[in-house]
Amino acid sequence: MSYSTAASLRSVTLDDVRGAQKMLAGVARVTAMEGSRHLTQLVGAPVHLKCENLQRTGSFKLRGAYVRIAGLLPEERAAGVVAASAGNHAQGVALASSLLGVEATVFMPKGAPLPKVSATREYGAKVRLHGQVVDETLAAAQEYAQRTGAVFIHPFDHPDVIAGQGTVGLEILEQCPEVRTVVVGVGGGGLIAGIAVAVKAVRPDVRVVGVQAEGAAAYPPSLAEGRPLTVEHPVTMADGIKVGRPGEVPFEIVADLVDEVRTVSEDALSTALLLCLERAKLVVEPAGASPVAALLSDPGAFEGPVVAVLSGGNVDPLLMQGVLRHGMAAQGRYLAVRLRLTDRPGALATLLGVLSVVDANVLDVSHVRTDPRLGLTEAEVELHLETKGTEHCAEVERALRDAGYPVIG
Repeated sequence: MSYSTAASLRSVTLDDVRGAQKMLAGVARVTAMEGSRHLTQLVGAPVHLKCENLQRTGSFKLRGAYVRIAGLLPEERAAGVVAASAGNHAQGVALASSLLGVEATVFMPKGAPLPKVSATREYGAKVRLHGQVVDETLAAAQEYAQRTGAVFIHPFDHPDVIAGQGTVGLEILEQCPEVRTVVVGVGGGGLIAGIAVAVKAVRPDVRVVGVQAEGAAAYPPSLAEGRPLTVEHPVTMADGIKVGRPGEVPFEIVADLVDEVRTVSEDALSTALLLCLERAKLVVEPAGASPVAALLSDPGAFEGPVVAVLSGGNVDPLLMQGVLRHGMAAQGRYLAVRLRLTDRPGALATLLGVLSVVDANVLDVSHVRTDPRLGLTEAEVELHLETKGTEHCAEVERALRDAGYPVIG
């Protein structure tokens, strides 16, 4: 579903982005650009991280939301604004509205993480929980706009929003004038469209590369077809880029200016998040880590210097826990195994002794004795182990087999 209007299908220019930059002076932070030694060694060229996860509200979304709301007519401001979001856009609209003295109502899914709901309220918006998925929440926000006259603030499908996000591109050129490739996570396309407008107008030689999660990749088939297509059931841990259809306005810009849109796996996303945390000391949400995931997946494909845009850092602690575990498993640093043993005194201690010899750290043990699948004298054990890499995982499994413990899962 598209929420554009015919009037909004105008082009976005460098002058628009520069105007947005002036408007955002003193409002949005000029976020840091940090070098990454690990990624630099991997890619074979300098890699820098543009830290929009350190932006006010924890993501780039404040930029576009503020420019869009600041551009409203006085009578539109008086009617208030409404938005729909599971997190980052909600917080951006809430803070922008508060700064501009505009009443904001934000619809969020009932299952939205509590920290994001609380933050949106604290920034000054009225929060209404509606629907189980974002499409239902969007429909409710649109109905509210039609009923009350409030202005609907789309997260990516409006030129003012794109111009605001494009200020990230201007900062990249100022902070890293030698840049050759900019890598950006892509959901609806507002951020990469704005960055592409700014970067290509000043440095047409710079490659702009988009990154989508494999399970929510609407842009590659849409670009191939020449029109926005819909992924009916997008699936990814990266909520920030979990968008089923490109926006009409950003799609035209992406098709014209962006050099390539790649996809990355869930394993790559979780590994990238873990790398940002461990090596760069930066808390980044899965969507924000997607450019790093692309670099990890195919490091030789990017001409340096490279700037990877870390678009946001609003990650729910429960999701972070699961993603970190997934990332450790993808790196061979976490191993879960199930095996059967004879149910007798000392059997578990003997098994743990085998693991001690190969230096595997036991994090959790689940011991099942009563199950129809088990023989009278059998027990099943599930072990969660901290390991030291893929080679160590293979060594652990080999040691278990050699000791008479065949791994069954």
